[in-house]
Amino acid sequence: MKKHALRFLTLCLACGLLLLTGMSVHPGPAKAQSHLKATWLWHTPMIESSSDDIIGFASRQGVNLIYLQMNQDVRAEHYRKFIRLAGENGIQVHVLGGAPNWALESERHRIDTFLNWTAEYQAAAAPEERFTGIHVDIEPHTLPQWKTNRDWLVEQWQSNVRYLVSRGHCLDLPVGADITFWLHTYSLPDQSMTISRWMIGQFDQIAIMAYRDSAANIYNLAAAELKEADALGKEALIAVETKSSNEGQFITFYEEGVSFMEEQLLKVDAMAGSHSSFSGFAVHEYRSWRALYESGR
Repeated sequence: MKKHALRFLTLCLACGLLLLTGMSVHPGPAKAQSHLKATWLWHTPMIESSSDDIIGFASRQGVNLIYLQMNQDVRAEHYRKFIRLAGENGIQVHVLGGAPNWALESERHRIDTFLNWTAEYQAAAAPEERFTGIHVDIEPHTLPQWKTNRDWLVEQWQSNVRYLVSRGHCLDLPVGADITFWLHTYSLPDQSMTISRWMIGQFDQIAIMAYRDSAANIYNLAAAELKEADALGKEALIAVETKSSNEGQFITFYEEGVSFMEEQLLKVDAMAGSHSSFSGFAVHEYRSWRALYESGR
């Protein structure tokens, strides 16, 4: 335990120094990985008793990346078992966190809680039991300030993203994020570039939430941010939805089913293949995808 504690303290000191100097420990632009297939697992207590079942389903669906939400109520031993089993089946696991208020500097303590837990977990886990990345879902456009004081909110968001990514890189982990497909239609407060381009530039990997139920619409929504990721040398996944939506049936594959979704993803794959950033798909999210599959739709 002393060795783990020393390692954790060293990481914290290194992170503090780099944050003060504005330096980054990350080695540079990421090279897009091909054929990633990811899903989100938000309901972490499921790993306490269903790890074999979850990994079995994921493997059958070709998943090789799971975003697993950090939940302090789930003991570390369950994470260790789950990640070890995932690795044995060729599946990476990234620690998942986020909420709209993570964009506010006043709520940075939530980011600290997430990253401190991750650092302590990584230091105590065996190599085959560790997370291989960090993934966040922040989406501040759902906050009221997006409509009333957007420039201020975006600057707060930028500050927290810089902090989050710097600390994540101190743990020698790539940091990814979900972004909305329309983020390129908004510019930074100084008008220097789109918000999406700035965000893509900060993160190592993005999941573009192009939530539609036909190949052409999915690709058309993702194309602008794929081009920005191309130019920045970053990885980009295209994300689709399987949950029921009150925004319209065109948002999700809930009505059409899993077989139709896979057909459409094959078509999107062909359309997006010319993008150097395109690295696969992310299906939101495990429980709804599983339920849709088991419904036979």
